Amino acid sequence: MRDLVAGMRYLGKGQRWVAQNGRWWGFGLIPALIALVLYAAVLTVLALWSGDIAAWATPFADGWGSPWQGLLRGLFVALLFAGGLTLSVLTFTAVTLLIGDPFYESLSQKVEESEGHCPPGTDRPLWQEIWIALRDSVHVLLRAAGFGILLFVLGFVPFLGQTVIPAVGFCVSGFFLAVELTSVAMQRRDIPVRERLRLLRGRKALAIGFGTPIVLLFLIPFIAVVLMPGAVAGATLLVRELVPDEEQPPAPEGDAGQDRAGAPYGQPGGQPYGQPGAPGGFGPAPAQFPANPGQQPGAPRSPYPQSGPGQSAGRPPAGW
Repeated sequence: MRDLVAGMRYLGKGQRWVAQNGRWWGFGLIPALIALVLYAAVLTVLALWSGDIAAWATPFADGWGSPWQGLLRGLFVALLFAGGLTLSVLTFTAVTLLIGDPFYESLSQKVEESEGHCPPGTDRPLWQEIWIALRDSVHVLLRAAGFGILLFVLGFVPFLGQTVIPAVGFCVSGFFLAVELTSVAMQRRDIPVRERLRLLRGRKALAIGFGTPIVLLFLIPFIAVVLMPGAVAGATLLVRELVPDEEQPPAPEGDAGQDRAGAPYGQPGGQPYGQPGAPGGFGPAPAQFPANPGQQPGAPRSPYPQSGPGQSAGRPPAGW
């Protein structure tokens, strides 16, 4: 339950981020508007031809009397259009992400930078990034289609088909929608699609809590366009929790047991001898501390060099 609520919170955080950065919200609307026009045209054609498709798919009902023929074909049309809407929700994200790959990559990168650290990316050319995104989207959509066909068939089961199955369908759609939305930040980390699915399966409640509200909201006309930039921002924030960034800034040369160039007193890590953090605290000097010239074996080390020409014994040279 905690993950379910956390997923919903990430959706809110993403929308809040784009609300505070209005320029990026407008920037992210462009590909969503293009995709909306395409999908509106396809759904309009489906609505106009759904009756003919139902009659073609149920020839065995041609001789049925009223009202059974009308009920069967009406149920078929309703399920067909519901399936079309569900498929539109799933593919809308994939198609929008493909159309707007450079847009949403920039948006996601800006979100990560605002959170403190952004992975450097893969430095692949744009055409290759789009090809990988297309291939991964097809992989995800084929998996989602398998579940969709199963749920479509189960939709004909009395009572369950009208109550439980639609709820399960929304959760399944939400999970795969979360997979699609997180693909921008995941691809920047060069995580393959199978590994993405494995990661999200390990946190199903988190993915469903994030994706299912978006599925429901996307059913409202034009809401998908408005929420898309915030959905990408929220998915980026979710990925930062799901895949903690283990990359640290490059360690300075010499950390692996060698003196760092210019370290004071010749100590590793730049810690002066006798200061907290130096091996042994105020005890004997570490192995890297240079031996004093002329010191006898076994004699205690002095923290200062021995006397030499022109200097007093036991005192540091000028400028030490």
